[in-house]
Amino acid sequence: MESVGSGSQRPEPVNGDDPGPSLATGAVVTPSSPPATPSRYESQKRRDWNTFLQYLKNHKPPLALSRCSGAHVIEFLKYLDQFGKTKVHVAACPYFGHQQPPSPCTCPLKQAWGSLDALIGRLRAAYEENGGRPDSNPFAARAVRIYLREVRESQAKARGIPYEKKKRKRPPTVTTARVDVAPSRQSEGDGCNAGAPSVAETVPP
Repeated sequence: MESVGSGSQRPEPVNGDDPGPSLATGAVVTPSSPPATPSRYESQKRRDWNTFLQYLKNHKPPLALSRCSGAHVIEFLKYLDQFGKTKVHVAACPYFGHQQPPSPCTCPLKQAWGSLDALIGRLRAAYEENGGRPDSNPFAARAVRIYLREVRESQAKARGIPYEKKKRKRPPTVTTARVDVAPSRQSEGDGCNAGAPSVAETVPP
């Protein structure tokens, strides 16, 4: 009786009053340490998601997320143009198609295509992370892809920025296989692969 009582009472005050040995092992530090700082991408994604939810709340009439469509996403992107910092020249501007105009003009400022494209990528991921179904994701709608493509093409013309389509590189194993099977037709095969569409071209319009 005496040995059991002393043995059962000893560990409690040690663990409660003296955390030193536990900290020395390093096993208890992880649970009590502060949570890891989110990455820049995660922080930006959270801000973008909150901004979009606020936009739906201020929409007239207010719009529920479950009823949001690709058309509403495009409205949101156009709404963001008022906060853009990219000069997009109109067709009547003498600097239309110039990358570096020699003097300022009155053409509007808009969101750059690259910024909108990255924004849609973050919102598409945030939608599904917050319980949305991939098959009903408004940020992945065909209309949104078409809109982004039109913005890219129009800004490229207005600012004189060439968007050259890069050719897809062929895996080295393909060349080896062609050499083994039909060495005399190697050059013909290379010519066919050289005209293969790039990743950007394979995206459905």
